[in-house]
Order: sequence, then C-alpha cells, then structure tokens
Amino acid sequence: MRAIIVRTPGGPDALELTDVPEPVPGPGQVRIRVAAAAVNPVDAATRSGVLADAGLMPPFGSRPSVGIGWDVAGTVEAVGPGVARIAAGDEVIGLKDRLDLPTGAYADAIVLDADAVAPAPRSVPAVEAATIPLNALTALQALDLLDLPAGGTLLVTGAAGAVGGYAVELAAHRGLRVVAAASASDEALVRGFGAEMFVPRGEHLGDAVRALVPGGVDGALDAALLSVAALDAVRNGGAFAAVNAGPATPLPLRGTTVHNVWIRANGAQLTHLAALADQGRLTPRVADVLPLSEASKAHERLQAGALRGRLVLTP
Repeated sequence: MRAIIVRTPGGPDALELTDVPEPVPGPGQVRIRVAAAAVNPVDAATRSGVLADAGLMPPFGSRPSVGIGWDVAGTVEAVGPGVARIAAGDEVIGLKDRLDLPTGAYADAIVLDADAVAPAPRSVPAVEAATIPLNALTALQALDLLDLPAGGTLLVTGAAGAVGGYAVELAAHRGLRVVAAASASDEALVRGFGAEMFVPRGEHLGDAVRALVPGGVDGALDAALLSVAALDAVRNGGAFAAVNAGPATPLPLRGTTVHNVWIRANGAQLTHLAALADQGRLTPRVADVLPLSEASKAHERLQAGALRGRLVLTP
C-alpha cells in the first residue's frame, strides 16, 4: 500500500510517498481502509523533528522511518483475534496516539487498537468526520480535567481554531458560560458555536475577561497556548488546562489548579462525539481536501497558517 513517511526530519519536502507492506491487525486490533485523514499541527511537529528533540518520541534513526497522521475516517476491512464490537464493513473514525510507528493515517490503510475506534457519524461525510478525533477528543478531555459545574464560566483561547471551536461547542453543551478569545473577525463564528461573551485578540486578556466576569472566570481552556496571559483571567482557586504546552505550562499562581492536556485515544469518548455530530451539536470544519500525494503541499499550507478548519488528505 501507499503511505507517507519521514526518514529524515525536515520541512514539508521531508514527507515521502512510498510503497510499504500492508499492516496486519493483531489481537484486539482492526485494519481500516482510509477514506480521509486530517492534517494537524502535531503532524508537522513530528515531521520536523521538534517532538523528537523535545524527548516526546525516540530520535529519528531508531527505526528506518516514521509514519505521519493521527486522525482517520474509513471502513474496517479486517479484524484481529478478540475483536467483537467492530466488524469488517463498519464505517469508523479513529485516532493513532502513538508517535513512533512506521506508518500513520496518511496511508491507504492503518491498523489501530479496537478501543481507539468508534462508529463514524451517520450524517457526516468521511472528509468532515476525519477532523473529529484528535481535536474534539482534546477539547473533551480538557473539559473533563477542568470539571466545571453547569453555570460556571470558562475562557477558551484560540476559540476559532480546530480545538477551540470544538471546546466552545462542547462547553456550551455542558451548560457552561463561555468567554471566547479570538480574532475580531471571528466573533460571529464563535458566538455561533455557543460563546456567550467575546474578547478580541489584541486586548489585555486578563483585564478584558475580568471586565465581563468580575473576579475572573472559573476556568480556562488555553488552546492558543497564551500561558500566563490566559491564567491571569482565571479567578483565585480556579482551574486551567493547557493543551500540550509541555514546559510552557504556567505555574499554579493564586491557588489555580493547572492541568496539561495530553491526548489519548478513547473509543467510548469518540462514540459520544460522533453522536453529538449527528445531533448537530459538533461542527466539523474542512479548510480544503487534497490527495494523499500532495501531503507536502498540505504541510506548506498548514505552515503558512490562516486556515479555518483542517486540511484533509484522501487516498
């Protein structure tokens, strides 16, 4: 089968389309024929060597090549021993959360653990469904860590981005009062996701949020990695969740409980998210669709920024 791999870290041209053996599902695993794979910043960080340099994956050279791509939507075509709830022919979405594997979702097929897979939304095309796993799971798991009660106030930074947009929708669904921080041009978009209040980029975040919520919000989900600038908007003793911030995670000033969100595959949570998408409570956004052979071009566009939604690759 075809797969996009990286042998030596570098820019978008480090992505190589090559033929590799088709993977065979082992016990508790399924093989998915890929219909669509979303392009995420973590893919670029893997390709460039940033994650290896940070010690989040083994250095390049420890295996001949590294596969790229986390998000997948497709059809199960084979199951390994011990898999009961998923069968060949099922339409699914799934997440590859291991960085150091020889192939990823940028491929004709991928093998995943069955508990990393869920039935695909029935009403959402595969290209859109492929944008759900990584970004919506990140938002969901961050909200679970914050554990705010209904009626509580939540700041979401980067609210117009892929993670931030899902976070606003999921938080509103939980009954939270959301303050969205984004570009001024995105105010209508994030209010449409369910944000009650809005702060445009460029204002002093702590002051602007506290003008809307005296004393500060109960919690913050920092999808834009603004760190202490976002923490300043949280009340004393509140909660803060940074998305994959690593060493940039702020200190727990003023008694704030600080979490660093590290995504994990979870089939049960994916099933819940797929149901929300079918109910119209979760809005996948696709910036553009490119063929697998143009993965390098997709990474160039990701690097250039200014995307609303995810780029998606199709075989």
